[in-house]
Amino acid sequence: MPTSNRNLNRPSLSHIDIEHDLEHKQWNRRSFLQTLGLAGSGSMFLAGSTLSAAKLSPLTMALNDTEGERVLVLIRLKGGNDGLNTIVPLNQYDTYANARPKIALPENSLYKLSDEFGLPDFMSPLQKMWGEGQMKVALGVGYEDGNLSHFRSSDIYATAIAEEKEKAGIFGRFYETEYPDFLANPPLAPPAIQIGSIGNLLFDGETNHYAFTVSQPGQLERIAELGAVHDVNNLPNCIYGEQLGFMRGLSNTTYKYADVIKAAYDASSTTADYNLQGDPKPKLAKQLQIIARMIKGKLGTKVYMVTLSGFDTHANQIDRHAELMNDLAASVNAFYEDLAELEMDKDVLAMTFSEFGRRVSENGSKGTDHGTSSTTLFFGGGLDGNGFIGTQPDLDDLNRTGNMSSSMDFRKLYATALREWLCINPDTVDSLFPEGKQESETLGFDCNGIFGRENGAGIFNVPTYQNNRAYIEFELPNDGHVDIQLYDILGKSIGTITNEIRCKGMHKIDVQQALGNVHLSTGQYVYRIFTNLQAASKMIQIK
Repeated sequence: MPTSNRNLNRPSLSHIDIEHDLEHKQWNRRSFLQTLGLAGSGSMFLAGSTLSAAKLSPLTMALNDTEGERVLVLIRLKGGNDGLNTIVPLNQYDTYANARPKIALPENSLYKLSDEFGLPDFMSPLQKMWGEGQMKVALGVGYEDGNLSHFRSSDIYATAIAEEKEKAGIFGRFYETEYPDFLANPPLAPPAIQIGSIGNLLFDGETNHYAFTVSQPGQLERIAELGAVHDVNNLPNCIYGEQLGFMRGLSNTTYKYADVIKAAYDASSTTADYNLQGDPKPKLAKQLQIIARMIKGKLGTKVYMVTLSGFDTHANQIDRHAELMNDLAASVNAFYEDLAELEMDKDVLAMTFSEFGRRVSENGSKGTDHGTSSTTLFFGGGLDGNGFIGTQPDLDDLNRTGNMSSSMDFRKLYATALREWLCINPDTVDSLFPEGKQESETLGFDCNGIFGRENGAGIFNVPTYQNNRAYIEFELPNDGHVDIQLYDILGKSIGTITNEIRCKGMHKIDVQQALGNVHLSTGQYVYRIFTNLQAASKMIQIK
C-alpha cells in the first residue's frame, strides 16, 4: 500500500489524545449515571403488584413467547477489536505483512481455517470448535461511513440507528408500544442479564434501562450465591450495624430476581475447566461460567451480554491483543464444554461484536489506530458446520484515511440472530430497523416457520411536559372507559387522575390540575392507565 494513503488528513498526535480523553470522560459520565440507578434494577411494590425497573423490552418479552430453549449470548469486545489479527487473510498476506512490519503475525504461526484464512496460535482453543463445526466467521463487518469515536460507534451498534438523537437500544425501544404494563407485571425471570458495559445503550428504552445489569461478575455471583445483593448477617454489633443492616435489607427487597437467579445457580454446577484458579482479575471466563450455570439451571433468560475490555490497542498491541484473544478463545471453549454436559450447547448461540475495527497499517507505537471493518465470530452447536460469510475487504483498496470498506452491515447479523435463531416474528424484527429492513444471512439454522407473537397494537400513551407542567396524552381507538391512577415511586397510591367514559380519539390531561388539592412533590411518579383494551404503566416526572 502506498505510504501516502496512510497519513492524509491525519490529526496531530496531541489532538488525537485530547479527543480520546474527552470521549472517554463522556462515556464514563453515562456509566456513572447508570450505575447510580443500579439499585433500580430490581423491583418495588405498586399497589399490591410488583413494580420492576429491571424492565423487559417487548422484543425480549416476545422471546418468552417463542418455542424452544434457544439462548443468545452477546460477547462485547470493548475498545475496537483488530479483525486482521483475529482472522488473518492468508490470500492477502504480503499486503497485510507489509502494512504491519512489527505486529503482523508470522504466517507459520497460523492455523489454517481454509486456504484463505488463518487463526492465530494464541486462539488455539477454538481449533477444536472449528473442527467440530461450532464456529463461523463473518468478514468485513461494519457499516457505511463508519464513525471512529468509541462513544458514537458504540451507540450505533447498540441502537442499530446512525442518527445521533437515537438514545434507545435495539432491545429496549419498543417496550412502550408492545408491553406497556411491564412496570406492574414483570415476568418471573429476568428477560436479559448484562455483565459490564455499564453505559451501553443496548437494553435502554426511551426512559429506562431494561436488563438486569451488574458491573462485575462478582456482583452477579454474590446475588446467585446469597439470593440477595448485600450480606445482612455479618454486620458490626452497634447502632451503625443496625442502620447498615436496615439499609442493606431495604436494598435487597428491591431485587425481585435475586431468588430466581439463586435457584437457577443452585440447581446447576460447573463441570468444565475455566482456568480461573489464581487469576486475580477474572475477565471473560468468570462471566461465562456464571451464565452457564444460569442456563443449565433453567433460569429462563434468553438474552445475555458479557464484556471483555481492553481492545483499544493504540500501543504495544501484539502482547495485549494475544492475551485478550486467548482469554476469549479459552473461555468460549470452556463455556461450550460446560453446556455440552447437558447437551445444551446446541441451544446457545454466542456472537462477538465490537464498536469498530483497527486500521490496516500499524502506527509508530507498535499498535493500530481506530479503523472500520472487523470480524464477528459465531459459536455454538446450532451452526450446523463451520465456514465464512461475507467477503474480506481488499487491503489494497483503502479510503483516504487508510481504512477498509465494510462488506457486511452488522445490522444484518443482528437481524439473522433475532429472526432465525430466537425466532422473533419477522414483522417485529423489521420494526427494529427503521433505517431499512435487514435480510438474513445463512448461518445454518432457521425457525422452520415458527415465530413468536406479532406486535401488539396497544393503546398509545405518553407523558409530555410544558411550562413545568406534566401531562398524560393518550389515544383511544374506540369510545370506552378510562381509569388513570397515580402512584409514588414506592408504590403508595396518590390519587385518581381520571375515571370516566371517554370518546374515541386523542386526549390530554394536566396531571396536577386533575388531582386538584393533592400536593405533588418534585420527583418521579408512576401512572397506570386502564382501558377496555389493556393496562399500561409509565414513569412521569413532576417538577
